[in-house]
This record gives sequence, C-alpha cells and structure tokens, in this order.
Amino acid sequence: MRFALTGGDRTLGVFEALVQAGWQPVKLFSTPPANQVESNSAIVAYAQQHDAAIQLSRMTERDIADLGERGCEVLIVASYSWRIGNWQPYLKYAVNMHPSPLPLGRGPYPLPRAIQENRKTWGVTCHRLAAEMDAGDILAVEEFPLQDDECHESLHLKVQMASRRLAGRLAGRFPELWDGARPQGEGSYWPLNTPGDHCFDFNLPVESIKRHIRAFGTTESLTRIGGAWIAVRRAAGWPERHGQAPGTVLHAYGRYLVVAALDGCVALLDWEAVRPEHAKVLSGL
Repeated sequence: MRFALTGGDRTLGVFEALVQAGWQPVKLFSTPPANQVESNSAIVAYAQQHDAAIQLSRMTERDIADLGERGCEVLIVASYSWRIGNWQPYLKYAVNMHPSPLPLGRGPYPLPRAIQENRKTWGVTCHRLAAEMDAGDILAVEEFPLQDDECHESLHLKVQMASRRLAGRLAGRFPELWDGARPQGEGSYWPLNTPGDHCFDFNLPVESIKRHIRAFGTTESLTRIGGAWIAVRRAAGWPERHGQAPGTVLHAYGRYLVVAALDGCVALLDWEAVRPEHAKVLSGL
C-alpha cells in the first residue's frame, strides 16, 4: 500500500513497521523540533533512504491533492503540530495514531495527565481521521500496563513501542480494520497543559510532588523557592519529620537541594533557574 506519514523521530517506529510490512512510502510531513522532547533527523534520514518526498512546512489541501495524484492511498498521522484539512476528495484512507486509549484522553498531549491520575493502564489508538479532533471511528488499540513509579520518559518510550506494534498490526489487515472500525461514543478531551498546569508548591505530600515531577519529566515542573522560579526535571523524596515550613531549603550539596514538603523531604536532583522572560509570565500565576 502506498502511504504518506506525518511525524518526527518519536514515530520512526511506525514508519519502519509499515515499510517492513511492504508498504511503499510516498511522502513524509514533519515539523522542525520545537522543544527538548522533539527531533526529526532520524525520520528524515529514513525517508531519504526510501526515496520518499519530505516536507517540513504545513500541509495544505494542494499537498493532499498531490498525494492522490502520486497514487498515495492512505495518510498516517503519527504526530503533527497542525490540523489536517479535508482529505476525503483525494485519498481513500486517512488515520491518526493517538497516544491514549480513546475515547479517554482526546487532545494534543495526554501523557502527563495519565501519570498525574495514577492510571494503571494506557494505550495507543488508531482511528479514522475525522473533522472533530481525535473522535473518529476506532480501527485498533494497543494497550499496556503502567507502573506505580511511571515517569514521563518511560511512558513516552512505551507509547513509541506500542505505536510500532500497532502499525505492524494495521499493515497486515488495514482494509479489514478500516471497514470494521467502531464509533468511539462519549469521551473526554484533555487540553494542552498550560504553564500553570506545570506548577506545584511544597504544601503538598511528598508522593503528590514526586508524581507531579515524574508526570512532566524533561518537559519540566515549575515551582518557587525563596521567591525565585525554578524548573525541575528530576527529584526524589521521602517521609520525614522536620518541623520546618514547606518550601524551606533543609540541605544543599552542590546542585542538589533538599526542600521541606508537607510530610517529608523532596530532593531536587535536576533543576535550573527559570529564564527571566518565563519568570515574568509565571509571576502572574
């Protein structure tokens, strides 16, 4: 089957699984990396190896029409920063690979909230691309368990691996799964996290703080110490009676800080001061 794909390096496994199943790539649509989670050098190199066209600008209706003219049958939206226009006049199929077990967790990036809500299982869903975001009929779901100490990075990797497995399942029986797709029914939409969603303070139990920091990982949790905003990527914590107000720095060793929480101590292991322009935005929270 001839296909086009949208995605970056985190969805390279989807691309590889489809090619390994004998599908022929026509074009890759990607976006320049915007943060520390994203990259696209590996998937661009893979597309070049397989003689697929590459586009880094936003997909237009003319681009979709061009896919049809090239004999492309299916558009696989593995990840993409922009909404896809009307594909139905030009392509036979179009699906989205969404990083949640739909209809739970519709929205642009549900991973942190899955950890914050202490979910026990998670999944990746392939659904028909519809006008309403993440609401199209479901072809297949690849589910997996979550651990009690799940973090953003481990969940991100699990989603990548599940996406590859799901792509392999799709490749072998795509028309059958398309024809048998089932409606989602009522679901939940999780909007993109705001700077305020990244924030925590130390007037919380240690376990709540640890879960919050794990949920955002390298995308950073935000808090204030001594009136200054800092971005935290990794921490540890333990229960301890300390008799100090939450937020008090109890100990420092090099770059490590131990801070009093409601019922114990939180050790900040990977953190840095927030840039002044970001601190100005956060000061209004």
